[in-house]
Amino acid sequence: MILFRYTYTLLFLLLLLLPQALLAQALYTGVVLKSDTEQPLQGVTITASSGEQGISNENGYFSLATAAAPARLVFSYIGYKTETITNPAAGQELRVLLQPDAASLQEVVITGYETNRPLLQTAGAVSIVGREVIERFDESSLVRAVNTVPGVRMEERAPASYRISIRGSSLRSPYGIRNVKLYYDGIPFTEANGTTALNLMDAANIGSIEVLKGPTGSIYGAGTGGTVLLEPRRAAAGEQSLEVGAMTGSFGLRRYTATARVGGEKSSFLVQYARQEYDGHRQQSAVEREVLLLSSEFRPSDKRILSANLIYSDLYYELPGGLTQEQYDEDPSQARGGMFGSVAQNASMNQEGVNVGLKQEYTFSENFRNTTSLYGLHRFRDHPFNTDYERNANQEIGGRTSFAYEARLGSIGATFTAGGELQRGFEAARTYDNNGGEPGDLRTDDEVVAKSGFAFAQAEFELPSDFIATAALSLNDTKYEITRLHQVSSGNYKYNRDFDAVFSPRVALLKQLTEQLSIHASVSSGFSPPTEEEILTSDGQLNEELEAEKGTNYEAGIRGFALKGKLNFDVVGFYFKLKETIVSRQDVSSVAVFRNVGSTDQKGIETSINYTLVDEPAQQLSLLKVWTSYTFSHFRFDAYQQNENNYSGNKLTGVAPHAATAGIDLNTRIGLYLNLTANYSDEIPLNDENTVYADSYLVAGARLGVKRQLGQHFGLELFSGVDNVTDKKYSLGNDLNAFGGRFFQPAPGRNYYGGLSLKYTL
Repeated sequence: MILFRYTYTLLFLLLLLLPQALLAQALYTGVVLKSDTEQPLQGVTITASSGEQGISNENGYFSLATAAAPARLVFSYIGYKTETITNPAAGQELRVLLQPDAASLQEVVITGYETNRPLLQTAGAVSIVGREVIERFDESSLVRAVNTVPGVRMEERAPASYRISIRGSSLRSPYGIRNVKLYYDGIPFTEANGTTALNLMDAANIGSIEVLKGPTGSIYGAGTGGTVLLEPRRAAAGEQSLEVGAMTGSFGLRRYTATARVGGEKSSFLVQYARQEYDGHRQQSAVEREVLLLSSEFRPSDKRILSANLIYSDLYYELPGGLTQEQYDEDPSQARGGMFGSVAQNASMNQEGVNVGLKQEYTFSENFRNTTSLYGLHRFRDHPFNTDYERNANQEIGGRTSFAYEARLGSIGATFTAGGELQRGFEAARTYDNNGGEPGDLRTDDEVVAKSGFAFAQAEFELPSDFIATAALSLNDTKYEITRLHQVSSGNYKYNRDFDAVFSPRVALLKQLTEQLSIHASVSSGFSPPTEEEILTSDGQLNEELEAEKGTNYEAGIRGFALKGKLNFDVVGFYFKLKETIVSRQDVSSVAVFRNVGSTDQKGIETSINYTLVDEPAQQLSLLKVWTSYTFSHFRFDAYQQNENNYSGNKLTGVAPHAATAGIDLNTRIGLYLNLTANYSDEIPLNDENTVYADSYLVAGARLGVKRQLGQHFGLELFSGVDNVTDKKYSLGNDLNAFGGRFFQPAPGRNYYGGLSLKYTL
């Protein structure tokens, strides 16, 4: 494979030739203060246009070294207006005043397209889930926080069994996360085989989530669904603290966390342990999870930033199984019964994993920088299912590199980015008969090598009249090598599937109309090969005819601020044409079978609006904000013929035509806060025939708490909350095209939680 050979060579040379030369440096120092009280702000992110980043300490002080003078410094902090200093002077103390403005939540620096620009200058549909959004819920799951994003749906078929769809259906994801790429600290978290074990991570491990919607193959390789960038939590400069937390809730929920942070101007360390236990809201739905996170960052020189992350996870969760309509109506807390019932077969998942990632950001000169990362993972899975028993072990290595060069072409500023990514995974996969939760006779024994790689290039131009134009292209390649060691016939025990290398282009144009308003449009192409689990199904059959999905996305949007910055809005419309669409159906043994069915037309509108009624930090009522997001999806099968049945024109399975989330946030000066949230989903077709639907639902919740500083060193938070306050019966994580009518995976009824956290700062 030519692409693999060249990408391997590129990564190898990068590791050998990382520069050591001392180049010209520029040092920027200063202090960041609240504009109203001139009190210092800790944790403000300072981003240079050349890529370097720093964080202000507890005194608001910052120090940022760059290879040479950058074009701008961007100061961003959640709840405050982003401040940009153009052509800053090195060697002079900067005094930066940030204005409180909760409506500016989304005006943060976007890293997803590798240009480090504020959202107002980013030509693409991007949403941010900040730490404060994750914490407005109970943190036992990311589902409710992610579902505040328009165009995104996250589901739990069972507690800790996640699915994510972005601008599409989870139709080809009967379990697990597919067709959406995830990165943690810029390092691939999605494996070479196309799957992502997000449940190995705890919500407490994540500092923020950046969601790039639509095909992003020009930067992140194969995929038509989108990309999710997870940022780790780290210690701020100057921070030294210990924090412990505990929470309890309905259905036997118990959760414990412990975090240690040490932050200096040249390094930062974070160690975090989280343990979660849950007895379950249904039969056979218990969860136990332990996660240890080590996150560090070092600045050995003014040109180099090194970061390292290690995540160890031990996860066990039970699988209650889908219910028929009659069972769902009779008792939604029951598990799947019968000869292959979930309790009788101990349907569950035991999964243990270690992910290690290393990343270096290096500035060669004022205009030239590189980011290179390497990672490795090991994952073991012991999985008794209703109809079989699986034991799999995965090992994987990979890396990513990206070069960026800034130049002036006359009066036009330009940034050129190029790089590549390579992943290689090996899996030993065995399936057995499931004899009451114990492995029986061997069914299949396979060794699978998955190789995935791509090279990319991007050019961005700052044109006259505040236009920003982007053109990007990537070449993507995927290959599977399967060795069958059991049930071999005629000596043919090797199977190779090499998908044709595909170009994925993207062009985008943004016009900044005013300092508070911009419009953007883009056209992008995506390519999504089948995952290993779609080619090698759980019954051991090879799906040799399955082809990759290919699609083209057109979108246009407007975003900005109004009413003196109190109103923040973001509206995007898109049209996505997907060919060779992959769908799944269950056979009589509940095994998912995948087929290409033609094409789909997916049109939609995504909106998010925030309005701040009160933003007065010095007043008793310091903050009152209302916000909402809404998604309209007109998704249809364009051409779909199955035997004698023609489903062309049917609604796309698993997609709600209308979905909305709304909330109210209230803060007081004494530390009391209240978060109210409501989530609505329209009815959802559960089969391709459109004869069965999940009912629409409206679910509301609330969290009430208080945060107080106790003396100089201690901080205390007490909180309590309720979810599904009206005790609505609904299904979250439906089984689509399920055999025997077992479509429904009931969600919890009304449930409560409460807890505390205590933080000691040295």
